[in-house]
Amino acid sequence: MKRAILALSILMAQPALAQDVPYEVDGQSFTGYFAAADAPKGLVLIVHDWDGLTDYEKRRADMLADMGYDAFAIDMFGNGTPTQTVEHRRAATGALYGDRARMRALAAAGLEQARGQSTATDVVVMGYCFGGAVTLEMARGDMGPQAAGYATFHGGLSTPEGQSWSGDEPPVLVLHGGADTSITMQDVADLSSELEAAGVTYRIEVYSGAPHAFTVFGSQRYQERADTQSWQSFASFLSERLDG
Repeated sequence: MKRAILALSILMAQPALAQDVPYEVDGQSFTGYFAAADAPKGLVLIVHDWDGLTDYEKRRADMLADMGYDAFAIDMFGNGTPTQTVEHRRAATGALYGDRARMRALAAAGLEQARGQSTATDVVVMGYCFGGAVTLEMARGDMGPQAAGYATFHGGLSTPEGQSWSGDEPPVLVLHGGADTSITMQDVADLSSELEAAGVTYRIEVYSGAPHAFTVFGSQRYQERADTQSWQSFASFLSERLDG
């Protein structure tokens, strides 16, 4: 869905410490990416889109470090997992959608790595598209209390069979494109009803005319207005959840 094409209009200095971080989960090799702030106000965990951890997530991590947050982009697929084609990506994401326990285990391992890299105590989890679905999976489960908040950008919103919201989850921020045909406004309404019924603190923002993947720099779906507004909303969410 995205290529490693980054907008030249968004130019920020690379953090003093920015590096790939190899790690293992159940004997399988993974590689995350850590960008450090000078005096971190908190830690942000980034969960990638369906094409894996690319320069896009690394750029977002660098942007967050420039804002004063440590950022760790986790790897949900593992080294060598093919993501070049749509079929590859469907296979990689489908394997985890079909094995939610594995999805949560990989997310937990990524969070553990992030905490091992950062001196910050409090963390917010964010995700893009497939990563948004992983983010909500983390929020609903036993991992929920481990973060101060969860944010999803044009992410999957459906609650899988057998799961539900308890009302004890940290605040949730949903940033969605009104013209998204992959995750529809009905999906947004359904999630809102579930969160409202459970008593979860949440905020949903819908950006008119924005398609699925509206934040992906350089892609045909990129919409600068929605990207800018959603990033500003996310920055405010980080300030609310981490700066205090």
